[in-house]
Order: sequence, then C-alpha cells, then structure tokens
Amino acid sequence: MPRGRVAVVGSLNMDLVARAPRLPHPGETLAGRTFAQVAGGKGGNQAVAAARLGAQVAMLGCVGADANGEQLRAGLEVEGIDCAAVDTGSQATGVALIVVDDASQNAIVIVAGSNAEVTPDTIARREAMLAAADVVVCQLETPPASVRATLAAARRLGKTVILNPAPATGALPADWLPLIDYLIPNELEAAALTGLPVGSPEQAAAAAAALRATGARNVLVTLGPRGVHATLEGAEPTLYDAPAVTAVDTTAAGDTFIGGFAAQLAQGASVDSAIRFAQRAAALSVTRAGAQPSIPTRAELDGAA
Repeated sequence: MPRGRVAVVGSLNMDLVARAPRLPHPGETLAGRTFAQVAGGKGGNQAVAAARLGAQVAMLGCVGADANGEQLRAGLEVEGIDCAAVDTGSQATGVALIVVDDASQNAIVIVAGSNAEVTPDTIARREAMLAAADVVVCQLETPPASVRATLAAARRLGKTVILNPAPATGALPADWLPLIDYLIPNELEAAALTGLPVGSPEQAAAAAAALRATGARNVLVTLGPRGVHATLEGAEPTLYDAPAVTAVDTTAAGDTFIGGFAAQLAQGASVDSAIRFAQRAAALSVTRAGAQPSIPTRAELDGAA
C-alpha cells in the first residue's frame, strides 16, 4: 500500500517522567522509583506514531534554542519526519512533568514554553505543508488561535481534518466543529467538552451524540481498556472492544491511536479498518514504558498480528 501523507501541527515537549507507587496527594512528598527524560508532546508523539505506522509525516511546531529543542528535532528527523516547519523560538522548549503509578495511570503538568510561539502567522507561512498532506492532525497544546487557523486552512484545502481536543477544559468554539472531520477525545476530554459524565460506553455514546448535535461530523471517544465508541455520519453508533493486554504505562497510548488512525486514513483505509488498526497499535504501546519509546512500528504491529 502506498504511504499516505500526514501533517501534524502541535506541541513538542521534553517529558520528565517519574515512576512512583501511586500518584501523590496535594501537599505530599512521595518517594519515586525511577526517572527518565524522553521526547514527547502530543504533536511530537502523534507525528512519530504516524511515521512509524506507515505515513509520510511533516511536523509543524516550535522548540527553544536549547539542548531539549535540539534533541527533539533530531529525534523527529531520525524517524524520517520532515522538520522544515519546526521553528526555533525565543522561549525554552516545552516540558511535561509526568508521574506514573503502579497501576500504569499518570498525572501530567505541561509548561508550554516555545509551543506558545506557534501563531496563525506561522500557519499561514507553512500552508504549503498542509497543502501537500492527505490528513491534517491538531491538538490543543498550542494557542487556540493557531489551532483555529490550522483547522480553517486544512478545511479550505480539502484535507481530512482530525482534532484531538487535549487538553480539554470546556466546550470547543462552535465555529470549529464544521471544520473537523474526526473529533477524537478520551473519556475525560469528552466530559469536559459536553459537561456530561463519561464513565461508561453508554455515557460515551450520550456525549458523542451531544457533540454531533452541536456540529461534529464524526466522534470517536477513546475509553482505554474499554475500547473506542464511534459515532459516525450515516452509521449506527458502535463500540470497538480493545485488545486485551497487560498495561505497563499508558502514556502516549492516545497519541499512538491518533497517529495510527491518521496514517491509515491517509493510505485510503476505511474508517472501520483504521480504528481497529489504531487500537492494536495503542494496545501494544501500553505494554512498554515511555511516550515515544513505547510507540510501535508497522513491522512490529504486523508481526504481532
């Protein structure tokens, strides 16, 4: 199958990851077990996932003029990702402070740094990159005005547009929704977007229906080990069961799903096939530690089939 082209517009962070028996309570100092510094950021993770899972990928983002920025850029280039649209800004490279507990759950604090320097003007200057893509992917770790500019440009250019609304703090602007082909929140993000509880597949279905009612075309709510609830145009709502695995670290599982889904759509796969492929990739990613280090390749996924 020919490789499709995916453009990812989003964040590039250095992840500072501590493992501890549990997540600390407010005001508590907790002894950790291990520490690692690894490449991350939702934009970077999704770009790496799409590249490893079969797509030609271009990344648009911003890093600082520091060692973290150099390392992140070099890491993307090793994956074969086009970094011509990765600028060097005046602020320090973004960082994410991550604690992972023995149940493989995580808590994350993000400091945007140079990610905040991605502007609508940046998007306008890099429109040729979007024009060359089959699928354009965004998240919410860059300024909202830049996300809106990317969605609008990709829609005008006739691209398939994916928005991973993470991190979500409330409802999306109403004028964003008609610009998005696939809105892909996890359960916490779906709850934030709708104000509805999302603790079960049935509640995910209700949240997806609410998002569709406000203008979202297709909504995929990722539910971790409980699967993916898909509410798609012209189809009955469907729950896709997740592959059963023993989780080690769930960091970047959602990003792996997004990257795999985008890569498959860019190659012309059906939505059903793309969802199932992305689920398999995400399931394999949670069996090992780290963000980008956990993301599988297409060869690994084919070998595990």
